[in-house]
Amino acid sequence: MHFRDSLTFSLATAADAEALAELVNAAYRGTNGEMGWTSEAHLLGGQRIDPDMVADLLKEPDSSIVLLHVARRLKGCVHVKKLSPARAYLGLFAIRPDSQGLGLGGRLMTYAERWARDRWRISAIEITVIPLRRELVAWYGRLAYQATGESRPFPYGDHRFGVAKRDDLVLSVMRKTLTEGDDGGA
Repeated sequence: MHFRDSLTFSLATAADAEALAELVNAAYRGTNGEMGWTSEAHLLGGQRIDPDMVADLLKEPDSSIVLLHVARRLKGCVHVKKLSPARAYLGLFAIRPDSQGLGLGGRLMTYAERWARDRWRISAIEITVIPLRRELVAWYGRLAYQATGESRPFPYGDHRFGVAKRDDLVLSVMRKTLTEGDDGGA
């Protein structure tokens, strides 16, 4: 499918918080009967995020949410946050379930990586992923993200991020090195 003429990127504002929460919850948990390949509903129940949490992310310094629209319809998002002079973090990556598998995710990641590199002059981007989501880990690997061997604890007990259905969840860190002129690997 070709989106060239109808594909646009922008930065979220507080007015987008409700639509972003709906999009992210649909992608991560499968809502309204929609379930994409990126769903983690088999691992977590409840919400992934709510509008207040989105608004809080937008208020943080050096923090933005990149939006992807196709024909003026919100189809994806990714949160970008500067961690240090050399590194940024990408999180809250979501593509609407009915639009997954069309190449939009790779385009959104490439755009967000370039945006962060050009804005902050960073040289690396990192993400966290639940390693049990092997298909998603492999997809990030195809985008040149590599496992660092680092892990972070899953936020058990903080139901704002969901209710764990397992007691062995952890977040693995993956990192990608960026260079000037890098096309993001997509």
